[in-house]
Amino acid sequence: MVRKREIICEYAPYIDQPPVSQAQLYGQACSSDEVTVNAWRDTWIKNAQANHKRFGSFREKGLGKLWGKHRNSPIILAGSGPSLKENADELLNNTHIPVISCLHNFHFFEDKGIKVDYYVSLDAGPVTIEEVSEGGSKTADEYWAITKDRTLLAYVSTDPRLLELWQGEIYFFNCPVPDKTVLDALDDLEKFGTMISTGGNVLGACSYIAKAILGCNPLAFIGADFCFSYSDKFHGWDSKYDKDLGHYVRATDVFGNSVKTWQSYANFKCWFDSIAMRVPGTWINCSEGGTFGSYPQGNIRAVQQMDLKDFIGVYSLCEHTREQCEDPTTNVRKILF
Repeated sequence: MVRKREIICEYAPYIDQPPVSQAQLYGQACSSDEVTVNAWRDTWIKNAQANHKRFGSFREKGLGKLWGKHRNSPIILAGSGPSLKENADELLNNTHIPVISCLHNFHFFEDKGIKVDYYVSLDAGPVTIEEVSEGGSKTADEYWAITKDRTLLAYVSTDPRLLELWQGEIYFFNCPVPDKTVLDALDDLEKFGTMISTGGNVLGACSYIAKAILGCNPLAFIGADFCFSYSDKFHGWDSKYDKDLGHYVRATDVFGNSVKTWQSYANFKCWFDSIAMRVPGTWINCSEGGTFGSYPQGNIRAVQQMDLKDFIGVYSLCEHTREQCEDPTTNVRKILF
């Protein structure tokens, strides 16, 4: 029997450290590496060869050309979790903070008219093609037409068909795949050392790009749920993953409530918690839900929990004085503090 109750969404208190060691977190995050490599080795090599044949030198179109472009700037990173449905509209009030997003959000953000500076593609499978339009209000062709004015940051082993359909700018990056066969095969194409560490997921790639390439700080995450919503939704829109959760495990979210997740996404969460504690900088979870930084004992202090509206407001205070600065003759005499 399914019972419904009102759920209180108040952030849990902070704790200094998680109840497991950083070594355990990182070990859990990497626990599926061998399975992933064995499943995708041949596809990674084949895709990279096809992309190199079509586009030529990866170095000439490399992500390194964007190095330091947003140094010392805050940035908003968008995962594809179900919490996007609750707070993504706040991005319409964002006028100046750069946004980097998983490609899967393309239709969702474009339908809302939300400006995204960079979309990121990591997966090598053809599923990324259908995900560009899945759940959107336009046809696939209409979304591909929109890409002519958008920028894609793509792993060299991205599905070639996706790159053929993309009409805008593309910048390539490499990944330190833990497999000598893959690394040697890609080196045979060309030496391309612009490496992006990902934790095995595209939001991880967004994080490394924002921090280590673009030079941003702080990093504010939205849609970083790593779990299903309370109503068992996997994204901020209806998707094929909602029909059958399959085998799931339980986790505790940032409000202290029990949520369902897949083991693979619980592993991703471990990777993010680990880097937030190890890598210098300010890590802020503006998902307003999900499991980033959360444990049954509370939320780790290394990951600050904040509503997206409040984060944008921190960097938008000067908007309140715009009128009296642009027109000093105005009768508005506003004092902020």
